Amino acid sequence: MANSFRTMSTAPSSHGAKNASNPTRSAGNGNVVKRLPPPPKHHHQPTSTTTNDYVSLQSELMTLMTSPTPGLSAFPSNTDITKWNATVTGPTDTPYADLTFKLTLAYPSNYPYAPPEVLFKTPVYHPNVDMSGRICLDILKPGGQGKEGAWSAVLNTSSVLLSIQSLLGEPNNASPLNGEAALLWDRDQEEYKKKVLARHQEPAEMEENGLSTGF
Repeated sequence: MANSFRTMSTAPSSHGAKNASNPTRSAGNGNVVKRLPPPPKHHHQPTSTTTNDYVSLQSELMTLMTSPTPGLSAFPSNTDITKWNATVTGPTDTPYADLTFKLTLAYPSNYPYAPPEVLFKTPVYHPNVDMSGRICLDILKPGGQGKEGAWSAVLNTSSVLLSIQSLLGEPNNASPLNGEAALLWDRDQEEYKKKVLARHQEPAEMEENGLSTGF
């Protein structure tokens, strides 16, 4: 932010133009007055984090810390506020009950006007999650006229994590990334749960196996 610089002045000097090029001059009372340089010209340098992005994420972090939602948590990584690690607990009365899932969220420079990129780090068997942890969820796609997604700038990190938690227990089988899981969800819940438990790894187990749980 450019500052307004004022030249410290005293009574007019009889030297006039001779002093204009001199960086210092006498104030007449024995003190030396330095002429302040003109304000520097700032050139815009693109960065990965805009001011709006930073302020928005800081505000969301405060909300998550002061008003936590049971079963959900998220914090920035140690090096970059646009990269967060999150934890979601599986919803009760579903095949995912009491299971812990680790996710990462990467926020674009124009957040909250574009959605974060969210990935499951925990291996998960689910109709709307592929083997790489990518999630098929409408609010994770850009919204607006002519776009298929439902993202809106009024949504935030809590909205995303709540939607993912709900998705675990209410998959969208009309748009699956894992076709087998979609069919099994509808046909055999007992077998489906066996698949979920066989694929799932708790965070401690993932670390023991050398798998990353976040950024």
